[in-house]
Amino acid sequence: MEISEKWYIETEQKVKLIRESLKVASDRQKSYGDLKRKDIEFQVGDRVFLKVSPWKKILRFGRKGKFSPRFIGPYEVIERIGLVAYKLMLPSELNKIHNVFHVSMLRRYRSDPSHVISPAEIEI
Repeated sequence: MEISEKWYIETEQKVKLIRESLKVASDRQKSYGDLKRKDIEFQVGDRVFLKVSPWKKILRFGRKGKFSPRFIGPYEVIERIGLVAYKLMLPSELNKIHNVFHVSMLRRYRSDPSHVISPAEIEI
């Protein structure tokens, strides 16, 4: 066997060992992530809250900073688009916003009149 063949075989073995180590590490991290992961699904007709991006130094709903609401709504789901996107029935005040949102931007609505926040004070 030549030196170049030995070098080639050793390199292949090292690459295989590295790939196996990366696979083990990836599987370990996936198992940690899966512990907290939950699949969220909504049906057409469900009511959901919409997440409002918490920008700093912007007055929203009459409150500034961390005291401003994180979610507005509730709004009705009118269509499911793909596996993780939903189309919402938004009021006319929000007509400048696209009405399709990722599931991470939505939270299930549980009927309580104190939850309803008017979108009239939203700064877009």
